[in-house]
Amino acid sequence: MSVKVDPNLMKDLKAFGLKDANKCMQCGNCTAVCPLSTPETPFPRKLIKYAQMGLKDKILKSPEPWLCYYCGDCSDTCPRGADPGETMMVMRRYLTSLYDWTGFSRKFYISEKFEIIAISIVAVFVGLAMWIFHGSNPNMENTQLNSVWPAPAIEIADLIMAAVLTFFLLTNTYRCFSFVMGDLKKKIPLALYITQAKEFVTHFITQRKFGECTDRMQWIVHLLIMTGYSTVFMLVVVFLAGGIHVIGLSWDKIMFQRDVIYPFFHPVRLLGYYATFALLYGTTYAMIGRIKKTKAPYKNSHPTDWMFLILLQLTTLTGIFIHFTRLLDWPLTTYILYVVHLMVAVPMLVLEVPFAKWAHLMFRPVVLFSMSVKEKYLQGQN
Repeated sequence: MSVKVDPNLMKDLKAFGLKDANKCMQCGNCTAVCPLSTPETPFPRKLIKYAQMGLKDKILKSPEPWLCYYCGDCSDTCPRGADPGETMMVMRRYLTSLYDWTGFSRKFYISEKFEIIAISIVAVFVGLAMWIFHGSNPNMENTQLNSVWPAPAIEIADLIMAAVLTFFLLTNTYRCFSFVMGDLKKKIPLALYITQAKEFVTHFITQRKFGECTDRMQWIVHLLIMTGYSTVFMLVVVFLAGGIHVIGLSWDKIMFQRDVIYPFFHPVRLLGYYATFALLYGTTYAMIGRIKKTKAPYKNSHPTDWMFLILLQLTTLTGIFIHFTRLLDWPLTTYILYVVHLMVAVPMLVLEVPFAKWAHLMFRPVVLFSMSVKEKYLQGQN
């Protein structure tokens, strides 16, 4: 079987943030200290070797980048300072760009300017749309969002946004699944996929493999950010399906878009409080870590890492502000903050989720699910 070599692979990976992989002398120390590496799926060493040899196709089909959670043990103990943990992070960026059939993700990762301009354009578009299509008789005596932006119009906008986001995210995720499964994809019976579906759900909700790493605080922070975001995202999807007019990423939208505040112990409100706490604590911890460079995962920050955290925290903070202005019944302030909130939240949804770091939320559990299906199938063949 012929092996295709890409002589420009290392140069290409540098555009995604690769710095020190050339220092690697293949001693294997990184693989030895990694608590998640196995004889069947050894990393980071194997992926670094693929990069050095220009084996792009091997990287494309490799599940290992998604099996790494970047605890930093490998980078801390590397005798050459090759920072293998950051190399695995670069691989995830690179693979995300390869899974994306539109090419948009690649531009996000290799051009900070492009990402900022794209997010700014969507934000301005949202702001103008909210200004142009507001109701003719907004209530300025009491806060009533539906008097400014009628619920039917909001629901239509929600459905359009959800359809666009879902289409790009699922098509890119399917490409991820196809590359990892390879030729086995069509050979494996549907029943086996169904029986192993619990693996996807488990890893999506708990990120349990991260819990096996030595730095459990990183797992907790990661879990808070992901579950906080997922909680609100699922509330948005579920309530949309139920005909409740919701938009945005923070729990205040779930309560205020209908101009109704749920009782304190209402499940939606409690879930919203959890999401707010989880997102605020998780993003603040990660941002402080990146500023102080306190540990290996925070020493090399890519622009998309910062954009991810900034957009998420701004979405959460503007949501909190709206909550208080709504309780204080300050109509004009609430309406202005609502527009600002959506100008932050919508770009993150339609751009960052399918094309940037948020896509990891789908790719990682899908890869772990694929590995489980493969393992079960091959065991049955023996």
